This record gives sequence, structure tokens and C-alpha cells, in this order.
Amino acid sequence: MQTEILSPTPEHIAVAAAALLRGQLVAIPTETVYGLAGHGLDEQAVANIFAAKERPRFDPLILHLPAGVTLEQLQGWLVDVSAFTPAARALLGSLIDTFWPGPLTLVLPKCPTVPDLVSSGLPTVALRVPAHPVAQALLQAVQTPLAAPSANRFGRISPTSAQAVYAELGGRIPYILEGGECAVGLESTVLKLSPEGIPTLLRPGGIPLEALEAHLGLPIRLPPEQAPKDGTTGPPEAPGRLSSHYAPSKPLWLLPTPFAQLQPGDWQQVQHLTTGHSHLGILSFATDPQALLNTLSRHWPGITFSLECLGSDPKAAARALFASLRRLDEGDATLLLAEPPPISTGLGYAMMDRLRRASSLSR
Repeated sequence: MQTEILSPTPEHIAVAAAALLRGQLVAIPTETVYGLAGHGLDEQAVANIFAAKERPRFDPLILHLPAGVTLEQLQGWLVDVSAFTPAARALLGSLIDTFWPGPLTLVLPKCPTVPDLVSSGLPTVALRVPAHPVAQALLQAVQTPLAAPSANRFGRISPTSAQAVYAELGGRIPYILEGGECAVGLESTVLKLSPEGIPTLLRPGGIPLEALEAHLGLPIRLPPEQAPKDGTTGPPEAPGRLSSHYAPSKPLWLLPTPFAQLQPGDWQQVQHLTTGHSHLGILSFATDPQALLNTLSRHWPGITFSLECLGSDPKAAARALFASLRRLDEGDATLLLAEPPPISTGLGYAMMDRLRRASSLSR
């Protein structure tokens, strides 16, 4: 199959919409990452998504909706919140009004309209309204929910550009809609709300936990332990919860602390791990790349480095995280080392979640 990257003109939006309504797949830009979209209420189209991504069917998908959708419109069509208390319905309506469109996914009891394949057999469905104008133009054109997990092969680094999608899925899908670099760069925050109005964070993401707690005025339960990668404990309640995810093809080791805070014993462990590697890929949150290179060269004389410095601005670092990992993975390094984010809250928490799952050598 030939894959074509389409500019987001009205004519190309119409082409993409027609393809989706025929059951074909189209990669689309969102503000988080690029998604692999298919008709969300067509079970065969949903099956095509799993096949193109080589994604196991126990990992549920998110349905993407057009802007302006209300809780009243969703009730009885996609979700059934009739058992929610009035207070819980008020909280849910407030989240929708405040954070949609945007990088917030809500997990709610589903209606029979939603194919079981979308939810991996769970009684709930994940919904979000993307903020990207190209995604919204396409959703308005198709007038149906679109299932759209990240547009990459399962478990690999999420794509934040059309070119990254092509590298992952070229030859597997007919169209990629161009929408520029993703503004957020991390997948959406996934929140489950119980009928009693108890919120649980299922995946940290583009909206910080602290912002949601401040809006709700109550604490949010933290996510459960990550699910094993083979689904032996049943489907996870949200995508991105498996123990191995977002991973480069090369081995990645997540350091216990930033380079500047490594103790002598830590350096010995790192040096032992890197024995036999002459070129290392470094993902750092440092603000002075040359100073970091000087430090690395003192500890590894004779070794060369590929360096990606994300800096200390959380929003900029999150936006660049996956693209930087992808460049390191495609470069000359045979082993990748990543520093933990300098902050453990907000987007730092979400970035740490992604790096922990991407790491193959720290578990």
C-alpha cells in the first residue's frame, strides 16, 4: 500500500473523511501526539487499527469527538451515566465544559453502541475532544466518533510529526494528514469518574494532576500499578498502562538521578552497564549541553555521544520528549541513557511515567 502525506486543505480533509467512512485508516494530528484514526463505531475499522499497529486487543482505545459535544448528547449514545449521583454528574459536566477540547480523556460507563473491541471488553469507554484544528475539521466532516490511538507500531515511541508517522506506518495506511509538530507532545491525561463522583487518575498526561485537583476541589486517586505487558491480569482500564510502552528499539536505561547528582557508586554502576559501547545516546534535561558533555567525557574517555538536551521548561521538554527519543533511536548510539525529569509534579510526573515505561534496563 502506498502512503500519502496530505496537506490539511479542505479538499484533502474531504478525501480523508471519505476514506474513514469507507472503513479505511488515516493518521491525524492532535495537540498531544499523532493518532491512527478509524471509524470508532465500525468494528471492522477498529479491527484494522489493531492490525496496522500490531496492537494486542486487550489494550483499549480512546474515542475522539467533535468540539461542542455535551453530556446530554453523550448520554444514551456513547455513555450511560444514569447511575451517577447528581453531584457526580455536576463534576463530569464541569470537567467537560472546562477541559474539552484539550488533552483530557474521561473514562465512563459505555452504551452498547460502542463496539466491545474499542473498550477491550470493559464496561467503560474512554472519550476525549482533541483541540487540534485539523482533527476537529475531520471530526466535523465525518460526524462520527473516531478511535485514534497513537499512530505508531505498538509499544514504540509515540509520533509527534507526520514524518514520524510515516517512519512507523508507511505502507500500512493510505493517508497521513499533515498538522505540524504536536503542541503538547504527551498523550492525554486519563481520568475515571465513579458514579459517586470519585476521580481516579489512570494515566498522567498533558493536563497536570494538580490542575485537575484544583478544579475539582478534591484529591484524585493515583493510578494503580502498571499492568504487565501481556495482559494476563485482564485489560487495563486505559491505554498507556502497560509495563513496557513508548519504547525505542535500542536499549534505554533510566538513571536513578540526573547526571549532576550521581554518586560515585552510581557512576560505577553506569560505567559497568556501558562496557562495550563506544557511542552512547544521552537524553538530558540539562540547560548547558557543553558542560554536560565535559562531565560525560571525563567519566567515559574515548566514548562518543549523541546528546538531546530538553532543558528545564516543562512544557518545552514535554513537547520535545518523543521526538528527541526518536532521534537518538535512529542515530549511531548502541545504548541510550535518560535522566529523570528535574521535577516530579505536573508534566514532570507525566514525563517520568513515559520514561519509566520506555526503559528496558531499569526494571
